[in-house]
Amino acid sequence: MRLFPHSLLDELAIQAGAGARRRAHHNVHAAPTDAVQRFFVVAHSDAYFRPHRHSAKSEMALVLRGRFAVLTFDDAGRLTARYPVGADQADMGWEVPRATWHTLLALQDGSAFLEIKQGPYDPATASQFAAWAPPEGDPAVPAFLQRLRTAAVGASLASAQDSAAPESTLSAAGQNGIA
Repeated sequence: MRLFPHSLLDELAIQAGAGARRRAHHNVHAAPTDAVQRFFVVAHSDAYFRPHRHSAKSEMALVLRGRFAVLTFDDAGRLTARYPVGADQADMGWEVPRATWHTLLALQDGSAFLEIKQGPYDPATASQFAAWAPPEGDPAVPAFLQRLRTAAVGASLASAQDSAAPESTLSAAGQNGIA
């Protein structure tokens, strides 16, 4: 029997606040080879989850604390939907179908979710990042995050120079598969 105390989320919130990525995770699964990947993620409101898709697998998450906005996009970077999820919202979680461009925004510091997806984790196919979105650490990220927060459904988040093919790379998070 494994129990997960509420204090785990508090500890992750502290780690997220101290880290450059402004988010932290805790793997529940034992290894990347496990058939089911499960992990807790805590994010602050300035955390950046680069828009991405998973070509072979869906992604499911349940909000444990706080609120998120889950955003979906078409191939050209046009915002197709914005879903409020979490505390004081009608929905408590989400499932993103495979091959769907998406990102999420933590709407409160310390917001937390439990993510579940099919394993094993394969770094070669884990995430395909949108070429129209800046990579983590890029100086353009703060402005792009602001555009994500305020864009209306139908707005394009891609700029004219972002016409390259999507990047298919290992997420910066390493073997946990968090894009």
